[in-house]
Amino acid sequence: MTDKYPYPSEATRKDCLDRLRESNRQLELYNLFLDDAISQIDSELRQQKRERLLQRVQPAN
Repeated sequence: MTDKYPYPSEATRKDCLDRLRESNRQLELYNLFLDDAISQIDSELRQQKRERLLQRVQPAN
């Protein structure tokens, strides 16, 4: 039995690294998309809360 690990060729390593970089790029873009969506939702929730609080204000007469 052999204890040597069959290391992949240089071309195989390069292709794998290129795919990993592309996957990383896609994940970064998706994270930015999610950050934007969360930001928009937070903004809408703040606006709704502001409107709700302003509607509760009753003039003191």
